[in-house]
This record gives sequence, C-alpha cells and structure tokens, in this order.
Amino acid sequence: MPFLGRSHLLAPLVAIFAAADEVQELEEEVDEEIGEVIDEIERFLADDLEVSDALIDAIQQEEGKVLVVYRDITGLPTVGAGHLVRPEDNLRVGDRITEAQMREFLRNDLREAEDAVRKIAKATPLSQNEFDALVDLVYNVGPGNVSPTKSPRLNEALQKRDYKAAAEQLHYSKARDGRRAGGLVNRSERRRRIFEKGDYGDPREG
Repeated sequence: MPFLGRSHLLAPLVAIFAAADEVQELEEEVDEEIGEVIDEIERFLADDLEVSDALIDAIQQEEGKVLVVYRDITGLPTVGAGHLVRPEDNLRVGDRITEAQMREFLRNDLREAEDAVRKIAKATPLSQNEFDALVDLVYNVGPGNVSPTKSPRLNEALQKRDYKAAAEQLHYSKARDGRRAGGLVNRSERRRRIFEKGDYGDPREG
C-alpha cells in the first residue's frame, strides 16, 4: 500500500472549511439584504407620519408640566411643557393655566414642529423614531434654526439620505442666549439615541 501521508486526511477538512466559509458569506449577504428590506419597510414619507406617544412622554419629561407662567433661563415667558408664551395667548408671568390648556399648547407646538420636519425632510423617507427625533429638535430649538440657512449640514444630510450624518447634526447644547446648558447636552444625547436606536429612555436614569 503506497504511503499517502496526511494530505488525504486534510483534503476533506479543507473542503469542509471552504464550504463553511461560503455558507457564512451567504448568510451575511442574506442578513444584509433583509436589513435593507426592513429599512425600506420601516421608513415612510414625513407627510405620512405624526409624533408618537413615546416622544410626547419624552418631551414632557424634559420640559416638565408647569401650569404657572415663568421665565426660562433666557428670560422668556414659558408655560406648560416648554411652550413659549405668545401675545395671542394673553398670559403674563404668574398666570395659571389648566391642564387642558397645557395639552392644547403642546399639540399646537408639535404640529408646527411636524410641519417644519416635513419641509426639511421633503422626499427623504424616515422611520418613526427618526421623525420623532427631528420633531424633538425643532420643538427644542425652533423651526427657524433648522432651516437650510441655519442648519445647512442637517438639510444636506437629509437630502442625501445620509442618516448617519443627519444624526450627527442633532446635538444642540446652547440656550437662546448662547450659553452652554447641561440640560440641553443631555437632551441632545437622548435625541440621538431616539434617532439611531429608537431608545426613548432618559440616559440620566441609566
């Protein structure tokens, strides 16, 4: 019987490992394709989306529920869940509102924020959590600060459907007077987690 050495034993093993590598590559390709399909299914035009209850809860946690008009850190009259008092509200510092008024202010403010997100998103599809995070940004900084002039990088990222780049533009740490505010830093972190992971929890509680 001729001496075959170990090669006749190794050949089947090599074939098995090669087949295993091919299976793994196929699995990775399938996973990637499934991920792409899921992304397409989960994203919708902003015109078809409204804020979720989870975001409303998060905003109320961040802003609080204050029924007496007060001045915020920049001196502007504020009430409810972060509603900036307007002349048509007929309210002055120290005035009290009802919970029904607070909810109405919140609904109206959120509608404005939703409309602003729809304008900057245009035809770019968004998932519910991405939409929510953008609405939170507008609610926090105001529609004017997310315009193409004021936030060109955010608008460009959205038009290119570069979701990673868009997430990087959600950070906002300065109050209206230009001072850095710790609360806004934490809120920005929460906002980005909502956008990227759909995690609405408060990172300060972790």
